[in-house]
Amino acid sequence: MLLVSNRLPVTIAHRRGELAYEPSPGGLAVGLDAFRREHTARWVGWPGDVADADRRRVQRRLRADFACYPVFLPRETARRYYGGFSNRTLWPLFHSFPNFARYDAEDWEAYKKVNRRFASRILELAEPDEPIWVHDYHLMLVPGYVRAERPEAKIGFFLHIPFPPYTDLRQLPWCREIVQSLLGADLVGFHTFDDAQAFLGGVRRLLGLDNEIGQVVVGRRVIEVDVFPMGADVRRIVAATRADDAAARVARIREDLRAAKLVFSLSRLDYTKGIPQALHGVARFLQDNPGWRGRFAFHLVVVPSRDILDRYAQEKREIDRLCGEINSAYGAFDWTPIRYVYRYLDFDELIALYRAADVALITPLRDGMNLVAKEYLVAKEDLHGALILSEMAGASRELHEALVVNPNSESEIADALRQALEMPDAEQVRRNRLMRARLEDYDVRRWAAHFLERLEESVAHSRALAVRILSKDDRESIVAAYGRAGRRLLLLDYDGTLAPFTADPGTARPSPRALSLLKGLCADPRNRVVLVTGRKRDSLSEWFEGLPMNLVAENGVWTKEVGGAEWTATIPIDGRWKDRVRPILQRFVNRVPGSAIEEKDTSLVWHYRRVNLGTGALAAQELTDTLTNLTANLDLVVLTGNRVVEVRTSLMSKGTYFQTYLAKEAWDFILAIGDDWTDESLFAALPPESASIRIGLTASTARFNVESIEDALGLLERLAAAGHGPA
Repeated sequence: MLLVSNRLPVTIAHRRGELAYEPSPGGLAVGLDAFRREHTARWVGWPGDVADADRRRVQRRLRADFACYPVFLPRETARRYYGGFSNRTLWPLFHSFPNFARYDAEDWEAYKKVNRRFASRILELAEPDEPIWVHDYHLMLVPGYVRAERPEAKIGFFLHIPFPPYTDLRQLPWCREIVQSLLGADLVGFHTFDDAQAFLGGVRRLLGLDNEIGQVVVGRRVIEVDVFPMGADVRRIVAATRADDAAARVARIREDLRAAKLVFSLSRLDYTKGIPQALHGVARFLQDNPGWRGRFAFHLVVVPSRDILDRYAQEKREIDRLCGEINSAYGAFDWTPIRYVYRYLDFDELIALYRAADVALITPLRDGMNLVAKEYLVAKEDLHGALILSEMAGASRELHEALVVNPNSESEIADALRQALEMPDAEQVRRNRLMRARLEDYDVRRWAAHFLERLEESVAHSRALAVRILSKDDRESIVAAYGRAGRRLLLLDYDGTLAPFTADPGTARPSPRALSLLKGLCADPRNRVVLVTGRKRDSLSEWFEGLPMNLVAENGVWTKEVGGAEWTATIPIDGRWKDRVRPILQRFVNRVPGSAIEEKDTSLVWHYRRVNLGTGALAAQELTDTLTNLTANLDLVVLTGNRVVEVRTSLMSKGTYFQTYLAKEAWDFILAIGDDWTDESLFAALPPESASIRIGLTASTARFNVESIEDALGLLERLAAAGHGPA
């Protein structure tokens, strides 16, 4: 497979005039590198700034020794793409700091240029049907660029940072292009359900595409959106804790401590990491708990990152100031509360710090996952220690037994510090055993394997949908079976099948084409044509008067036989429940301008066709939840359709109507065509050899899908023209 990320796991550095090949820092590079080595995957990425004269030599070495394939970037382009658009635009915006984001058109052009260069490199290397796994916010245009050139490519994308809610995302002038390009992947993965839902909300609001349980249909493809919380490299961490010099490293930290307890915080220099907030919490703890002064030490490790950017330099000045003020206010001649280290720690130093520490204080203001929290727990093989974790970190969704805090609350951090430092050993062990077992079960290898398994499933599902689409041969087979049959049953929906949807349902009258088509089908004595729809009786009576076909209204509740003068109810009509439901629908009409209520004999329908899709969809979800709770003990069902929410009796459906009134007759040919959830019960009730067709490329119990109403009308016209004959 092909792994693709901004940086390679190997970075080129200049050491005394020579090129040095060093491991890249960062959770992504470290976490995936172990997986890559075990699976002989190739890796595409940027190796850092390499002079033109050295590029050929670097490329050979990276390919031969590391299975890495570099993408070289001009210095100014790299600056605008990485320091500019990626980290001055996307990073703050996606981390809920939109006021820090800068929107520069030249940075955007550089971002597009680099993403195209990555895509070109992928297209050079990728074998047919080889999985291509693209990572993170630097390369969000790559899936779309690759898909445009190679429609059958197998592409996965994983975002390692949060995805912003639509209210933030819409501030990005190019958000539509980014969301559209991400849908070039077969599988889009996130750390948390919140991020996945934010992305799906953006897809709905920007592109008008809804989803069914995380599946988005674009053309003839199904894109899956799912959640994969990244795990720690458990094997590597456990091996490091058992190394020959591991115990000595821990002992040196403890000897130098000169205090009973050690609290640590470790993060990159970044305004999203909540470092000043952690320091304010420590200060509040020292103020509120003077008895702990001199009895613990706070090791603050800040790893340099992007400090050439103004915002990061400002963050460092604030951290420096706070450390000095707290040490001055609370320190003593023989005790300094905060030990501040501003440098990169190698892996062995990091593991030693984890093992030596009694408490980990992790307080990001916004974080996709945060592997430090997980690594700390994995390193504590004796199960002693306490984890204080920000609720804004993705890891908090899994590590429920941690002391979870709001990072903006000094008092919560201070209280959690006191609780952690005073927590009994048995309680530490109880909490950590549960969390550590979870992390061992779903480590970085399982995370990667799970993503790739889902990618294969997603591609198979999408390809299966393409196979289910009604082909030319399928059409000919249906026409031939129709021509041979002596008794034919044609079950047709109306809205979305014979007529397009309109903003006002009352204006969706049948077109001359549809009426002519029905007239032709009804004229064949071998046919019984049944129009089975959610429409009310009066509309059907007005529109189809004189046509010799069965009319079925309100999804099976009312029926009018050929030649019959009156409508007949198939179930008892009892609308007393409407008095409880109608006021709720009316509240939503008042709250959502443009929405409306339609009342039928056995149902109430809330329409939002005139409403912005995103606004309407959010309101529909809230309404559905409210109605589901209200009707739980009644013979009612709450269903969502094409911009509608309907509450109706559960005693009758299109499927029930077929089974009750039509299934017992002998039919040589059955055709059913519909477009939404009300037709699914009918498709499921039909004999398996029936020609059932769902309009729209979506998951269905129908045998076939067609893309549009035009496709369905075209097929019916073929049948109508196939010739009439004696019954």
